Amino acid sequence: MKPLKGKRVLDLTNVLAGPFCTYQLANLGAEVLKVETPVKGDLARNLGADPDLNSKGMGISFLAQNSGKKSITLNLKSTKGKILFRKLVNEYDAVVENFRPGVMDRLGLSYDSLKKDNINLIYCAITGFGQDGPLSQNPAYDQIIQGLSGVMTITGDARNNPYRVGYPISDTIGGLTAAMAISAALNNPKGGSFIDVSMLEATLVTMGWVISNYLMGGVIPKAQGNENFTSSPSGSFQAKDGLLNIAANKDEQWELLANHLGRRDLIENPDFSNREVRKKNRLRLKAELETILTTKLVKEWVDELNEISVPAGPVLSIPEILRHSQITERGLLETLKNIPGLEKNIDILKTAVLFDGGRDQVDSNPPLLGEDNISVYSNLGLNYEEIKELKKEGVI
Repeated sequence: MKPLKGKRVLDLTNVLAGPFCTYQLANLGAEVLKVETPVKGDLARNLGADPDLNSKGMGISFLAQNSGKKSITLNLKSTKGKILFRKLVNEYDAVVENFRPGVMDRLGLSYDSLKKDNINLIYCAITGFGQDGPLSQNPAYDQIIQGLSGVMTITGDARNNPYRVGYPISDTIGGLTAAMAISAALNNPKGGSFIDVSMLEATLVTMGWVISNYLMGGVIPKAQGNENFTSSPSGSFQAKDGLLNIAANKDEQWELLANHLGRRDLIENPDFSNREVRKKNRLRLKAELETILTTKLVKEWVDELNEISVPAGPVLSIPEILRHSQITERGLLETLKNIPGLEKNIDILKTAVLFDGGRDQVDSNPPLLGEDNISVYSNLGLNYEEIKELKKEGVI
């Protein structure tokens, strides 16, 4: 099932939030055309842990989220570039960009201008702070948004705080929010719309419970390390050979856990008799439980506790979870082969969604910069000599 099959998206985005958004759309069946600046292209082409791939303009950061897309080069600052872009807009359903507010206006390619060419155009602008407000013109990267949103103040523990989340969470959330909004707009029978996505606001919205506890309960959120602020015992515990996650969030799960550990006395202790007092005395309770938990291996506890319906799991590294049968058997990873200019195959993550038991996937590799110039511009009515001249002039 390809729910967005037949939909066409122009992708003007760079680096992460925007390309992640359009990668989700491509996985859902949309035809995505990446419009990149001549010569340099998407900055992500030069980012990643492999310097050789970076030098080829096929950096890991680019490869991770650009499968299934086509690529053309186009200088939107040139008059001829603007004309070509308007022709493309007339052929496509949506435009996605992540420039600072006002950039497309100054180019003469704002939503209000482009919808004259395509009245049903869906235009999505992804920025750090939104199209207006006192911070709207500030440059924004994930690190900046994490700091402003309060995410860093609730990450880590009392000794290591504020602390950054270990991956670009605000970029990713911004991209997912945009993909959700575009998918909804593509299903709107009334036609086009302007979608304004703020990475800051998207991040705040996903912090639901944390923010609600402050807004409604007056509790200022703070970093609690690996402890779950909503319940106890719920967090990471020391086992014989490493850390073990246990989430006994319900009273019945707490009683099952205590009984299984042979600590019925803890259930009867007034300091642990209900959720609220357990939360207040969580560190004492953790110490009591670890006197037993440290006697067995993580795997033993995981098997035993899940068997009695107490949620438990190991703390795995990235390589460990990617090798886990839960991931390998459900086909989340895909191996890309025969990528032009690359001497090796690469593994990527597909979409996290299954439709009717199947996982949608793209049907082409990440594109070389401008790989589709000839086919796309030919479809706009240009002949080979005209395309060659545009390249010579730096338009493409």
